[in-house]
Amino acid sequence: MSAFNSLLKIFLPKDRVFYNLFEEVAVTVELMSQLLKQLVNEPQFEEREKLISQIEDLEHKNDELTHRIFTELSRNFITPFDREDIHYLATSLDDIADYIFASAKKINFYRVDPMQGNFRKMAELINMGAVNVKSAILELRNMKNMRQITDALVRVNSIENQADDEFDAAIFNLFATENDAKEIIKKREIFTVMEIATDKCEDVANVIESIIVKYA
Repeated sequence: MSAFNSLLKIFLPKDRVFYNLFEEVAVTVELMSQLLKQLVNEPQFEEREKLISQIEDLEHKNDELTHRIFTELSRNFITPFDREDIHYLATSLDDIADYIFASAKKINFYRVDPMQGNFRKMAELINMGAVNVKSAILELRNMKNMRQITDALVRVNSIENQADDEFDAAIFNLFATENDAKEIIKKREIFTVMEIATDKCEDVANVIESIIVKYA
């Protein structure tokens, strides 16, 4: 085996490990968003508890994957794109997972009824954001289908704008229809956390856009 082939054997698998890890994280985050959608359509507290437990397990899995990304980053000289972008992408994806989990926990912790339009719409937007984040990340490995990546990023930005509007509508409806100040505080906090989850999807879209501008 030539010296060049030896180098390829040493470096290329380590280079590819980042794509594998990011893809696994993106799939995990999207699954968490699907479970959150199920949760806001589940009337039974106990059944929501089961969904929250599944989301928590996936959040722990995502933490482990993120830690592995940081470990690989510290070990490897060769990376598929800038080290700063790898760190920011991993952190932003982890933030989406954290805010999805926080949204799920708060719904049952505050014992609110999530089966109202605004909660359902926010959960739908979080799921749509996660789906498009995954779509973009799955194309990063080869960067051959640039249209698919850019279309997904545009959709994420649009979803974040829709979430801003939905948050405003939710807060307006809350103050217009809810007389209990405690309920207003609890529901407003949940809406805020859900809206931040869509902001974090946009953060991921921004770093992916930075990556493709540099390397496509």
